[in-house]
Amino acid sequence: MSDPEVAPEPAPPGPPPPSGLVRRHRLSTRLWHWTNVVAVTVMLMSGLMIFNAHPRLYWGQYGANPDHPWLEIGSRGNVGELRIAGMTLETTGVIGVFRNAHGQLMARAFPDWMTLPSYYSLADARLWHLAFAWLLAFALLAYLLWSLVNRHVGDLHITRHEWSPAHLWQDIKDHARLKFPVGEAALRYNVLQKMAYCGVLFLLLPLVILTGLTMSPGINAGFPFLSEVFGGRQSARSLHFIAAFGLVVFFVVHIVMVVLAGPYNEVRSMVTGWYRVPPEPKGPSDA
Repeated sequence: MSDPEVAPEPAPPGPPPPSGLVRRHRLSTRLWHWTNVVAVTVMLMSGLMIFNAHPRLYWGQYGANPDHPWLEIGSRGNVGELRIAGMTLETTGVIGVFRNAHGQLMARAFPDWMTLPSYYSLADARLWHLAFAWLLAFALLAYLLWSLVNRHVGDLHITRHEWSPAHLWQDIKDHARLKFPVGEAALRYNVLQKMAYCGVLFLLLPLVILTGLTMSPGINAGFPFLSEVFGGRQSARSLHFIAAFGLVVFFVVHIVMVVLAGPYNEVRSMVTGWYRVPPEPKGPSDA
């Protein structure tokens, strides 16, 4: 007679999911985040003033007024225009042509409120831009090196499972439905966050820094290979603005998601490090 089957013993319960206030962001992450906010904001605004001096982008080594740009912000009479890849879009009141604080009609690529300084000054804009460019570069280098030491960079590792089309599609659907993670999952980066942060840390910011160095006459004289890598000084300038635009897109999406997820909790975690974990929904047995 065979022995009766014995039901397996239940596995010991694991640690309960986190709840309440928990530590989420390291000090190094918080310092770099706010340094990055200030540096990138100043560089974007001063960069727009620099662009106002010659609001055209080209490919190759050279570019001047007689050459054909692939992008141009200008005006035709009192009408602002964005000309890109053979298309012309009217942009009056936004870029190209706008009214200043005194109600005067101005023909300039970007309005005063977007630029640093708010008045036209290429020299001052370059001073702001170069000063904060070094801050951005050294802050990024220090953050990446420290992230290797404390292994924070491992938090951005995308696993094979996360690369699967089904997982990616599910994460996209969750974001589209504004379905935010709760419980322990809220303390980890999801795959779209990892892809976005890796794109900023390892692509957009390095590209902005390296193309900026390529446009510097002093750096270009000492390291002429940079110009060759990016296909010419004007190509580097175009890539510089494309990468900067990518940072703006990331910033806008990031702010929107912070607002939708709960701005007080999200901002507090990036200021103090403390984050209140969103509770998991109660099941029928917990009601």
